[in-house]
Amino acid sequence: MVIQIIIMLVGFVLLVKGADLLVDGASNIAKKFHIPEIVIGLTIVSIGTSMPELMVSLTSALEGHSDMSVGNVVGSNIANLLLILGLCATIKNLNFKRETKIFESPFALIVTILLFIFANNNIMNQTGIIARAEGFVLVSLCVVFIIYNIIMAKKGEDFDGISKDLVIVNIEMSSPRYVIKSVIFIILGIVCLKFGGDFVVDSCSEIARLLGMSEKLISLTIIAVATSLPELATSVIATKKGEVDLAIGNIIGSCIFNILLIIGVSAVIAPITYSLSYNKDIIILIVATLFLALFPFIGKKDEMTRANGIIYLIGYIAYSISLVITNL
Repeated sequence: MVIQIIIMLVGFVLLVKGADLLVDGASNIAKKFHIPEIVIGLTIVSIGTSMPELMVSLTSALEGHSDMSVGNVVGSNIANLLLILGLCATIKNLNFKRETKIFESPFALIVTILLFIFANNNIMNQTGIIARAEGFVLVSLCVVFIIYNIIMAKKGEDFDGISKDLVIVNIEMSSPRYVIKSVIFIILGIVCLKFGGDFVVDSCSEIARLLGMSEKLISLTIIAVATSLPELATSVIATKKGEVDLAIGNIIGSCIFNILLIIGVSAVIAPITYSLSYNKDIIILIVATLFLALFPFIGKKDEMTRANGIIYLIGYIAYSISLVITNL
């Protein structure tokens, strides 16, 4: 177990450094090409930080561990919202851009509800099947979401009424080396996050098995949190650096890609057997996503406040305790 702990610590170091590089590189690219940071967060950063979930879920689906495949995504999304976004909001009030509150948050809610419908569509002997056809639907919606982000990138800040003329480009930013350096940062960041996530997931899984934890409990807690560490590191560092849009975009984008890309691709490769015991967890995820969509319209306008963040954190602690109690 000592070796596993050492591997886990190395993974944490890679995750933190990878997140730092990814935030810097993505932020620089956004400033250089006048692309809204929310778009960078919803695409490059969110896909990069979702790599651990993708690898774990694909491997689980191929090896027949459907519980781990579904539980990883559901647990990761719950951790993304309640734990990570809650933590970011306690650090600093999170301002929601217009497109986030009108399009992205509601879209995240829709795809979460769609996952619940697909999972309960073909029920037999207390299990459901997410079929290949439903996987293709999810992947198609993922393509639509990517196209939406491309359109938003072309619009730049015009959607929010911010003039591009106000953006000041310094001499360093206009240099080709600036772009190359930023791209290298992004690539190195994603690589560090990928290997860091793998190290943490593998070591945590082995430690959990040695402690006799169930596959469902492992997937919803240990692996879910471990595979969400890239989002945690990236979003917290982005928030501390004042890149709030990057933090919000990373979380919302990761939640959307986790369902559409990861579950979708896994189902296309091999239909996923779904245990109805996950219904409670998906309902909790739906409620958390619903609150995310409502935060900009209730309380302080267009913001997720520290109070909202504390509510999320308390919710995650309560959820984790209930999981441990019910799976003992």
